[in-house]
Amino acid sequence: MGVFPGFGSWINQNSQQPLKAESKRSENGESKSASEKDTNNAPAKKKEEVVYYDEKEDTRQEGLWHEAEKKHPWHNPPPKIKVTNKKGLYHMNIELTVGTTPNIVYYVLTESNPFFDRKKWRHLMKNTSRKVLKENGPRRIVMVEKAVAYDFLSLTTISIPIHLTMEENRKDLTTKYKKEKVLFMKEFHGNYKVEPIYVDQERLCKKRLPKSPEEYKKCSGGQGRIGSKLTINHYFQPYPPFSLPPLSWFIRGITIKTSKKLLNLLQDMAFSLRQAGPPSE
Repeated sequence: MGVFPGFGSWINQNSQQPLKAESKRSENGESKSASEKDTNNAPAKKKEEVVYYDEKEDTRQEGLWHEAEKKHPWHNPPPKIKVTNKKGLYHMNIELTVGTTPNIVYYVLTESNPFFDRKKWRHLMKNTSRKVLKENGPRRIVMVEKAVAYDFLSLTTISIPIHLTMEENRKDLTTKYKKEKVLFMKEFHGNYKVEPIYVDQERLCKKRLPKSPEEYKKCSGGQGRIGSKLTINHYFQPYPPFSLPPLSWFIRGITIKTSKKLLNLLQDMAFSLRQAGPPSE
């Protein structure tokens, strides 16, 4: 597929069939080895993972995207980013269109490590720890530790640790998060959601604009692709003296620049999936 090692295997094992990897996790959200699962040579009881979407339909959608990519390649629209400041609290609103299904985008944001910078051959952001604290149907509370890479004055790379508590809803594809510990940050919280975009509705459905995936499938004759709209509302406020100019401007610039890089890598992931096609291929 022409992708770098590690990322290609992630595409095959995870993105092609999102959320299936979760079935290998224990109830506390951590993977176990075979010896840990079966210490008494008896079949280990596994908690059956509930999937909150139609796996077959997602695979079919991947096929539609793959075929369309051969004839009319998808062009990524640039992200829309708006930053405001109210009494020292920054609000960054982001809207991003991604050329793959909402379930895949949500899986990427919550479960995986796709944010690999091929130019500098490193993870721009990765999960160093992830533990499910509480689970109730599609809702769950997860403690996450991430590491974000930043080039300080183009001289050296700093790994910035971020510890978050996240409230995920795997059915509605929404997440709320708040900081447990983030370097320099007094406030660091927000939310994001992933919604479907009916990419071919005007061409295939004419004036009958669908209001649900089911209506879209019917009016498009099953040929309409579903893309994703990612909306992020992120709030942050540095501790003094970083909350004062010019240091606050520097922190603001780092946050916006890093966010743009992550969004670009997310779109690159979707491009790789469109080229790869569904699992059967």
